[in-house]
Amino acid sequence: MHTSPAHRAQFDALRDRLAPGLDMVQDVREAWLAEAQDGVSSALEQEITQSISAVGGAVLCTCTTIGPIAERAGALRIDRPMMAEAARIGGPVLMAYCLDSTRAPSLALLEEEVAGRDVEVQTLPLTGLWPLFEAGRLEEFASEIAAAIRDAKPKAGCVVLAQASMAEAAALLGDLGVPVLASPELAFRAALARI
Repeated sequence: MHTSPAHRAQFDALRDRLAPGLDMVQDVREAWLAEAQDGVSSALEQEITQSISAVGGAVLCTCTTIGPIAERAGALRIDRPMMAEAARIGGPVLMAYCLDSTRAPSLALLEEEVAGRDVEVQTLPLTGLWPLFEAGRLEEFASEIAAAIRDAKPKAGCVVLAQASMAEAAALLGDLGVPVLASPELAFRAALARI
């Protein structure tokens, strides 16, 4: 389940590479993210829960903002496998994000995964870049994320790109000197394990 149609091609490519022939349905609900940015109402939570419950198989929710609700309804939230990997690598962990409504659920999940370990978590807000994604300027969006992370000169064990929409920036940061984690492939592999 997506809240942006921009994720369709990315997950088609993952399916074709990792699970050719897999019968996969991609349901896009753009209104969910638009509504959730101002806080999740009980009506929206009920709609998300009912939609996930109605699916007869494994569900992967690619929206970080509604991820906690989707997970409570039985879906795999896209950032869970990535945050677990960040905890495994150790800290400090730099979490970059581009949408304000992503910060709280992403940070809570990361802190849950590193609980009991001596891992410092730092955040890097890149919210000024979100309009590039909304405008469909995806290459520029990825390039600007990569530049901002480089400019931050992270002294980290790893960098976490909190949103699936940020994933393309990871390929531009191969020379950063620390692992840069993006959620789509890690989550897709975890979802395959549920089938």
